[in-house]
Amino acid sequence: MSDAFADLVGQDDAVETLRRAAASAAAVLRRPAEAGRPAPAGEPTGAGRPAPAGERAEAAGGGAGVDPAAGMTHAWIFTGPPGSGRSVAARAFAAALQCERGTGCGVCQGCHTTLAGTHADVRLVVPEGLSISVGEMRALVLRAASTPSGGRWQVVIIEDADRLTEAAGNALLKAVEEPPPRTVFLLCAPSTHPDDVSVTIRSRCRVVPLRQPAADAVADVLVHRDGVAPDVARWAAAAAQGHVGRARRLARDPEARKRRDAVLAVPRRLTGVGAAFDAASALIEAAEAEAEASVAETDAAERAALQTALGAGGTGRGAAGAMRGAAGQIKDLEKRQKSRATRAQRDALDRALVDLAGFYRDALTAALGAPVAPVHTDTAELAEAGGRKWDAEGALRRLEAVLECRAAIEANVKPRIAVEAMMLALWKG
Repeated sequence: MSDAFADLVGQDDAVETLRRAAASAAAVLRRPAEAGRPAPAGEPTGAGRPAPAGERAEAAGGGAGVDPAAGMTHAWIFTGPPGSGRSVAARAFAAALQCERGTGCGVCQGCHTTLAGTHADVRLVVPEGLSISVGEMRALVLRAASTPSGGRWQVVIIEDADRLTEAAGNALLKAVEEPPPRTVFLLCAPSTHPDDVSVTIRSRCRVVPLRQPAADAVADVLVHRDGVAPDVARWAAAAAQGHVGRARRLARDPEARKRRDAVLAVPRRLTGVGAAFDAASALIEAAEAEAEASVAETDAAERAALQTALGAGGTGRGAAGAMRGAAGQIKDLEKRQKSRATRAQRDALDRALVDLAGFYRDALTAALGAPVAPVHTDTAELAEAGGRKWDAEGALRRLEAVLECRAAIEANVKPRIAVEAMMLALWKG
């Protein structure tokens, strides 16, 4: 049988928590009173409000005296490492909230449209640039205050909530502090650290921590859902370090494997200062090429759609004048696309750095003689040779150099400068 949570790999505890909350939310809508209290004047019969954060309790069952709002609240934060399924969990929970059976069956109209991204009462915010602006957030909050048009709840999913600007975070905070009766906010962020989510927003949300899925669980999904050969699935799951989407790309996309091979060839190329700068340029250019390939089709479609909407190719009266007046809109589109390309480049570069960090992690474990499986089985011999040459301290310094590069780019240091500094550190050891 289908299940809204089927794509959430290796997160049994989180799934159980979300199922209980969805069942509690469904119970709220079946009762004319809010959490056992008289319904506010003018509120439609059957409408409910999730329990405030300070008043909720875990649902213990469906017996007498159990608060139907227990386990449900109006704002949630899904945290976990990249690839753990933060956005997958948020979408699945949104489907369960809209589910006609209240369980996340995956087959009803509410589940199907939510998972397909077409539900009228589920709004998904995916930042195309490096941040989410206050204008975007104010518009979203305004729309979220409306009554559900056909679904059970008005659900707002904010992917990469750690990209909220300070002003955007303040706009969201006002909505979370005084939520509309039938609105639920679902935020996705790497952690609840103040650098990712403000303390005030965190204090008003319920946190669902996700963990990195085990390689065996990821491999099992690739074999049974995607039809990947078992040996390829095991290799891809280990190489992706628990990232389900990346494991699928490595297993099925030869170009993705070529890019990974080029990254893992970096340690062999670091023979001098000049070679270090050459390796940095190659890594940056590879990330730019991957990013350009990932956004090219979307950019072309957006530009064509805008030009068509503005009358491109028209021959009627005023068509030429309309196109001249459309220059500003085209410029705005190009600006958004440039911002999206910048983010795509950062993301592609970060994936490359994660692969490189995995190599030096393998070298470190080899130097220490740790009885753990390597991340990159196809470069295990090279990592072992590196571990013998550098010893544990040298391998650790190189691993730290890669992690410091990731942190520097996250802090908005120019990627080329950060990568060049990293390559020099890797060469020097």
